Amino acid sequence: MIHGNNLHQTEAMLRQAESIDAWAWSELNDTNRTNYSAIRGAYPFYAHHAKGAYLWDVDGNQYIDYMLGYGTIVLGHTDERVTSAVCQEIQSGHLVSPLWKPQQIELTKTLTSVIPKAEMAYLMKTGSDAASGAIRLARIKTRRDKVIRWGYNGWHDWATPRPVGVPSGVRKDVFEFTYNDIDSLHKLFKSHPDDIACVFMMPFELEKPKDEFLHEVREIAHKNGALFILDEMRSGFRLALGGAQEFFNIQADLATYSKSMSNGYSISAIVGRADVLKGISQTKMTATYFGSSAEMAAAHATIAILKQSDTIEHIWSVGQLFLNELKNLVHEHKVPAEVVGYPPYPFLQFVEPDAMKREGMKRKFYTIVAQNGVFFHPNHHWYICGAHTEADILRTIDICRKGFIALQDGEK
Repeated sequence: MIHGNNLHQTEAMLRQAESIDAWAWSELNDTNRTNYSAIRGAYPFYAHHAKGAYLWDVDGNQYIDYMLGYGTIVLGHTDERVTSAVCQEIQSGHLVSPLWKPQQIELTKTLTSVIPKAEMAYLMKTGSDAASGAIRLARIKTRRDKVIRWGYNGWHDWATPRPVGVPSGVRKDVFEFTYNDIDSLHKLFKSHPDDIACVFMMPFELEKPKDEFLHEVREIAHKNGALFILDEMRSGFRLALGGAQEFFNIQADLATYSKSMSNGYSISAIVGRADVLKGISQTKMTATYFGSSAEMAAAHATIAILKQSDTIEHIWSVGQLFLNELKNLVHEHKVPAEVVGYPPYPFLQFVEPDAMKREGMKRKFYTIVAQNGVFFHPNHHWYICGAHTEADILRTIDICRKGFIALQDGEK
């Protein structure tokens, strides 16, 4: 296990990539600080391989991974059961468009069986695909144009958090409300009576929903003739097998899924009411790669494993251990930070009121933990997977302690 400042290959690759790879240039540009690129010199950028709850960068450094492909990995990296299903499907020919493979029937049947009261499913490739598709279906069903949304719903024009390059007219019918503030939703419906097609939202991010908040949102949407759609990209197949709908005992008209449903393979789905999904026949929402059955095999295998094992219970158990131990550590070292989130999605939120000091604390803490073998994201909640063990959690806590001690030493 190699750690410290050994990022020589990483830096060499970054210097090469900055001039030819638009992704690398964008991430390292001074205007982009939402990523961990602000801690260049301490953080890995290029991975060599990953297995279970661990990843190794191109310099040979090993990390306990808490980002897990932005939550796509729920079982653990390169799970052999999923890999075997994918390889078998590839060997039989996985893209035969315009024909379909039997995997399509198997997966849609699985989705409608594990997601509460789901009647039909439509398979796509990415989360943004499914989100935009759900919005279109809502507009077809209601014959209305306007949309109320909350959370991160993808990169497409109507939802991107950075709308530079997007014509203003594209977003004129899309409004945002405030999470856990039901009055802000009431006001939007009052301002646009009989015009709202749907309320489209993540069930939560860092902040948990207040009692009955999600049910109130659904009730208001239906009272005003709008659909209630849940963006379950992060909550699906990790919060519970049936996602947020099962966990919060709430029924959405449509819900969108990706990430954990396939343990890292690119596939997404819109799932819910058949009468809404049948609106697809009135529009065109197809792409060449939607029919690739390799990813369907990955999703079918992943969901089967989650259904037949205690993986989700294990994620909750070790995630709760992580939250408890991290809270104790914050209290012990009197760090101006809060431990937030549900056990499958823990996060450390620094609350130092001085913005400059807060950013300095974040930089120091995340530098120390990365150099000691833990891969967190400074600006995005983390994830727990089925491959994390109690030993991984306790080792992570010990490394976090080093980060907090470094903060205290800095103050002295």
